Amino acid sequence: MDFPTQARTVPKTLMASILLLLVLLMPALQITGAQSVGVCYGRNGNNLPSETEVVDLYKSNGIGRMRIYEPNDPTYQALKGSNIELTVTILKNQLQTYTDAAAATDWVQKNVQAYLPDVKFKYIAVGNEVHPGDTETQYLLPAIQNIHNAIVAANLQGQIKVSTAIDTTLVDNAFPPSAGKYSDAAKSFITPVIDFLASNGAPLLVNVYPYFSYIDNPSQIDLAYALFTSDGITTPDGVKYQNLFDALLDAQYSALEKANAPNVEIVVSESGWPSEGSNVATPQNAQTFYQNLINHVKGTTGTPKRPGKAIETYLFAMFDENTKGGDEVEKHFGLFSPNKQPKYQLTFG
Repeated sequence: MDFPTQARTVPKTLMASILLLLVLLMPALQITGAQSVGVCYGRNGNNLPSETEVVDLYKSNGIGRMRIYEPNDPTYQALKGSNIELTVTILKNQLQTYTDAAAATDWVQKNVQAYLPDVKFKYIAVGNEVHPGDTETQYLLPAIQNIHNAIVAANLQGQIKVSTAIDTTLVDNAFPPSAGKYSDAAKSFITPVIDFLASNGAPLLVNVYPYFSYIDNPSQIDLAYALFTSDGITTPDGVKYQNLFDALLDAQYSALEKANAPNVEIVVSESGWPSEGSNVATPQNAQTFYQNLINHVKGTTGTPKRPGKAIETYLFAMFDENTKGGDEVEKHFGLFSPNKQPKYQLTFG
């Protein structure tokens, strides 16, 4: 008679253990969910909050990933113990320096190893938006290789991936997306980089801006299509696209396929919409874009070429940056004002 009693009791014990485990895992599960969207932290402003305040703002909004554009000790100090995943950028005007292996090793030691394990590094973006014709094209691959070799020497290659961030202009024939390919001008420097990424299991970082694609071609692109609010289009080859973001992203995947790198994943390292500076740069459009983008990339719809999974994406940017150069719109991509007040009502987590 004891056996049936034990048979009933054991599942109850297991159930209690499972429930306890789920309760214990809930914080970790919540953090992982929040990390599906990151935000870029640019610092081209003379009125921005302290680094500690910035990291607190990330944490209070459930933003689990950050991209920065240069190593910065106060930012690193504020990030310690936060569990926020970090992408660090080496800007293209510094690439020549890191064609020297010793300089690359020194950079990794001072800007990565010195802060482990308290800072959670994820990617190093060696170069941001190198274009055909830039003198830096000749330095890009050697710098990537040297930084990668320094990461391997530190036995960090399983934790930190070394890549570069490009913009969408390296791909031409972007419509329909299936026709996307690297331009002849870009092939010579980007193809060896892509081969390197493929051989090392690293993603390609791509800055994807439906805003700029729309601005460059407003007569051919519906604003609603750029804002995720249209019924979508069907391309000449019969593929349905709900939004411009997916079309731009899939053109990049098509180019990777034509470069014999179909397995290289893309991380969207920037995407955003400005609130001032042009007739479509309005708070309302920016609110619509950002919330729809967050909902889309966190979901499992994916894109027509890469369906069924979330899209790792970094919103640009955390703050309006009043000293940033370029057109006026460049100063107005912030999700928050410098006083830390949200410009939009967004749900990140």
